[in-house]
Amino acid sequence: MSAKEWPLHGGQPAPLLARFGLADNTPVLDASANLNPLGPPTWLADWVSARLQGEALARYPDPDYREARESIAARDGVAPDQVLLTNGGAEAVFLAVALHAREYPAAPVAIVEPTFAEYARACAAHGLPVTRLTLEPPDFRLDPEAVVAALGEARLLFLCRPNNPTGTLMPQASVARLLELTAERGCRVVVDEAFIDFVGSADGKPAAGEALAPLLSRFEHLLLLRSLTKHFTLPGLRLGYLLADRDTVRHAAGCQPAWSVNGLAAALVAPLLADRDFAGRTEGWLATERPWLQAGLAALGLEVIPSRANFFLVRHPEGREATRQLLPALLRRGVLVRHTESFPGLDGGWLRLALGDATTNARLLAALAEVLREAEEGGS
Repeated sequence: MSAKEWPLHGGQPAPLLARFGLADNTPVLDASANLNPLGPPTWLADWVSARLQGEALARYPDPDYREARESIAARDGVAPDQVLLTNGGAEAVFLAVALHAREYPAAPVAIVEPTFAEYARACAAHGLPVTRLTLEPPDFRLDPEAVVAALGEARLLFLCRPNNPTGTLMPQASVARLLELTAERGCRVVVDEAFIDFVGSADGKPAAGEALAPLLSRFEHLLLLRSLTKHFTLPGLRLGYLLADRDTVRHAAGCQPAWSVNGLAAALVAPLLADRDFAGRTEGWLATERPWLQAGLAALGLEVIPSRANFFLVRHPEGREATRQLLPALLRRGVLVRHTESFPGLDGGWLRLALGDATTNARLLAALAEVLREAEEGGS
């Protein structure tokens, strides 16, 4: 299986089971998809059932998605006309690229890597050249001056915050500095914050002073992308949004198909954002499980990148090949983790592990410990 043939996203056990000769019905603990183990919210099933029995599906959605946009605007401190509802975070990515292609059809797009593969896919779909800016381990730190110096002719820059797959978070002050520098270059900056609801502080509570939405009033070339499916565990119900200045939102909407978001998903936005109990339980889970899993992974001798998201990037201390061998060994023990074959710059030399609940995390550590122990005994 070449790098191009590996599954592009997590949560796809079937091709990997086939790749390593395992039956497609093999029970798998999935630590490859970065979803909240507390969700979906308990009230969701009844909410959906009530609407399926009513007339919700027999009507076209509101083409302006007014209620959803007002709920998002109130939560993020922006005006409703600075919000564009999208069919998941992936559509928001493609709309940002489509807008760029319309304005600068031949200008390159710069992508800070390793990162989410959809940015490059969207550029390829529009025939746009890509300038790749590589973050280096072990800290994967992004330096604003260095990034701007490497932009070349790029008029659009993608970065992910917290970054997928590294889990690292560019501080708000560094983002502001990057925006100051890119404004002088006429380069729009797209910040994908699909995992921002998992950031918190060291104890899992919301981090003060890290929000980027307030920067929208200072920088018209900033565009923020968000997802509601990961925090609320709704990957099968595509729901995301885009935040920007009014003109950018209006132009991006012009690239979007009519009724791109279905009415059921749009109607869910307000009750999801109003569920503070779910948010509080998520904060408590992060406060307990994230430091516990990080410490457990480090205790096994793995190199672990400190994470501000709901996943960890790890590698075997003996390097790339030893790390790559962990994936099939874990899969044979019923544990699926995320390969990094399709992340440019990592080339399979790392694994990404999703943060689960206490039981899942304990099982993951036990499986890793067994695999590492057997590898050590086999090499002695």
